[in-house]
Amino acid sequence: MTTAAVKNPPELMSTFVDAATMPWQPTAFDGIEMKMLYKDDQGRSTILFKMAPGAVVPLHEHTDLEQTFMLEGSLADHEGEVTAGNFVWRPGGNVHVAHAPHGAVFISIFNRPNRFFDGTKFFTGK
Repeated sequence: MTTAAVKNPPELMSTFVDAATMPWQPTAFDGIEMKMLYKDDQGRSTILFKMAPGAVVPLHEHTDLEQTFMLEGSLADHEGEVTAGNFVWRPGGNVHVAHAPHGAVFISIFNRPNRFFDGTKFFTGK
């Protein structure tokens, strides 16, 4: 089959996201901005985050698998620190407070929205 012979129906076509030109959006947390790259009705999302030095993601539970690849800076919690070029994943049920000691830019993939103990709704939550 040649490339010219491949044609997807509209509902199966790729969606290209120009993340470089998307504006950063504020979040409910001081010093944390985001670019929503993907979200769906099942609660899955892919988000590009930017955290200012010292910014904190307050106590929350990952309600399902969360995966994060660190592009710049680092993100730390009581279990360790993920640095630029590295990857961390957390299972559903994992609870922590995350902070960016020197700032950070990272991409996170969520199967379901996090639950924040202070009642804050996750970025894709209702």
